Amino acid sequence: MTAKDQFDTDVIVVGAGPTGGTAALALATYGVRVHAVSKWNWLANTPRAHVVNQRAIEVFRDLGIEEEAQRKATPWELMGDTTFTTSLAGPEIARLRTWGTGEQRHGEYVKGSPCPLLDLPQTLMEPILVNHAAARGAQFSFNTEYVGHEQDDTGVTVTLRDRLSGTVTARRAKYLIGADGARSQVAQDIGLEIVGEHARAGQIYARFNADLSRYVAHRPAVLHYIMHPDVGFGEIGMGAIRAVRAWDQWMAGWGFDQTKGGPDLDQDRALERIRSMVGDPGLEAEIEWVSPWYVNEARATTYSKGRVYCGGDAVHRHPPSSGLGSNTCIQDAFNLAWKLAFVIKGYAGERLLESYTAERAPVGEQIVARANQSRFDYAPLREAFAAASDSEDPAADGLAKIRARTPEGAKARAALAEAIDLKNYEFNAQGVELNQRYDSEAVVPDAKAVEEVWHRDRQLYLQATTRPGAKIPHTWLVDEHGRCVSTLDVVGKGFLTLVTGLSGQAWVSAADDLALPFLRTVVVGERGHEDLYGSWLRLREIDEAGALLVRPDGYVAWRIVDAVHEQTTAAELLRNALAAVLATSHWARTPVPSAIDQTYLLDATDPNTEGAFL
Repeated sequence: MTAKDQFDTDVIVVGAGPTGGTAALALATYGVRVHAVSKWNWLANTPRAHVVNQRAIEVFRDLGIEEEAQRKATPWELMGDTTFTTSLAGPEIARLRTWGTGEQRHGEYVKGSPCPLLDLPQTLMEPILVNHAAARGAQFSFNTEYVGHEQDDTGVTVTLRDRLSGTVTARRAKYLIGADGARSQVAQDIGLEIVGEHARAGQIYARFNADLSRYVAHRPAVLHYIMHPDVGFGEIGMGAIRAVRAWDQWMAGWGFDQTKGGPDLDQDRALERIRSMVGDPGLEAEIEWVSPWYVNEARATTYSKGRVYCGGDAVHRHPPSSGLGSNTCIQDAFNLAWKLAFVIKGYAGERLLESYTAERAPVGEQIVARANQSRFDYAPLREAFAAASDSEDPAADGLAKIRARTPEGAKARAALAEAIDLKNYEFNAQGVELNQRYDSEAVVPDAKAVEEVWHRDRQLYLQATTRPGAKIPHTWLVDEHGRCVSTLDVVGKGFLTLVTGLSGQAWVSAADDLALPFLRTVVVGERGHEDLYGSWLRLREIDEAGALLVRPDGYVAWRIVDAVHEQTTAAELLRNALAAVLATSHWARTPVPSAIDQTYLLDATDPNTEGAFL
């Protein structure tokens, strides 16, 4: 064996944030050796991203950390009574039920997913990811800086520097993941093309502690927008107060004019603005820090080169509007991890990894555009409330405008209502979060399906479907104990899953004959997976004796709509589907080919090894 064929680990991950932490957790969960490094002493020391949407929580659910996330987060019911006001203590302008909490949308949110939304700052999220990854075998090295790498046809040699001792070492891995943020050195080293604009606008954020419960507890929300001249600069044109912890830890933010020099980070002046935003000139507040932040509108056109893959902020850079940042980072990692695991274990050909860019780059492009558009969409709201340009008290005059008992007042109120309704595309966009459709070689199109028709606004509303490339729809089945179990719970966990019905025994026999270690079969209707509500029948879009092949990330890879009752037919169709999805000809024959790395063949039915697939 040559040095090229000797590996210290399977995958090195640079970065331990939402992308790196999720990648390490998923890979360790799948039984892959993974070593994550971070140049920092520990994890996030500022709250950063906080809204965790349903899809990201579904990933947490699959990886077995949803319950801990819920325990540590601000719960869904306290997230969404978002106010637009002159100050927290002052007159309100409007409210919007956000994040699916309102009566008009909440039913659709709970129908579309078994998971809630949560407000989980990165300071709380990242330790959950890292602690569970470490408990499952991932190795972490902090104070360890990525210096560079060299790759060849079998692996990647990564150079690392211990920031405490200065020691430089080389580590050999089969693959490298760059999860090192918006200034990604890994992305730069492999020459990823980044298109778009950086630092197109500037913001100042102040992290402070104060008991504001008397202003917000009766209208709980994690975001309050302040329309006041002291914080009125920029395309949003208002300040924001964000709850870090209900209701005594906060962040306040406002725009600054980059053409007039650098940001004013003076804590005394920041405290003056915070008092103005709260509407309490005597507010006792402890400011922890004041920091600038810049609005980006940039993305990578491709996410990898050779054996090096980048994800998260390394490849999509955008403002926090719409709450898409960490959620997309988590999903990048989840998409990539199962593919790496399958290739490393010998289940799939290396060409499977090409589907990572094909599937995730369009999502990155979408969310960069959406997050920036959400900032632009504040313009009608500013206009509806705007006072005359020579107003000496814009807040008071704006209130007078929208409260006037005149035809002009009625027109202003109608414009305000329309402007607030537009913000649903930022705050109630379940479709943006759950309607991703993957188009890659890891998805086999349904040759009989016509082009998908969107029956409602694609950004606002989820459209559940079993079409290949879509996430398997959620609905409730009933397990052997009489408890409800989601369709999402019976797939995933590191496996490909063949889903059929009681009359689909040809598929069951075909899968049994293949006896593949990564493929399991779910028969809806059998004990443990009973469709007692009949809801799967209405959602499945296939005959009971048809079949779905669902990937470990919960996305439908292939389906047969019509009934198949002949085992030989089912076996041929299934083998061809596996070969196409996994980019290998192995599964066109049996038994299990010798190309599989036997060290990874864990028995999923053995309680002593099931932990590898939690």
